[in-house]
Amino acid sequence: MARSNNRKVVPESRQMLEQMKYEIAAEFGLNVGYGGRGLAGADTEFGSELGEVSDHSYGQYKGWGHLTSRENGSVGGEITKRLIRQAQQNL
Repeated sequence: MARSNNRKVVPESRQMLEQMKYEIAAEFGLNVGYGGRGLAGADTEFGSELGEVSDHSYGQYKGWGHLTSRENGSVGGEITKRLIRQAQQNL
């Protein structure tokens, strides 16, 4: 059953969550393009840190579709862990 309410409680958090998602993917060594929109002025060194790399056998990855459910889930799980840690530190 699909979720009927998948909106952000704090809409301003969208950009921060997107950035966190790509940073974590890069830390895990997952090759994804930065949202398919390019890196908005970031230099190429920073781009490679965010997973904006090309693999000559598969072309340049744009998006998350080539990753396994486990890989995608590990990124979401790490986001959750970090947000909980931040909330606990602010209490």
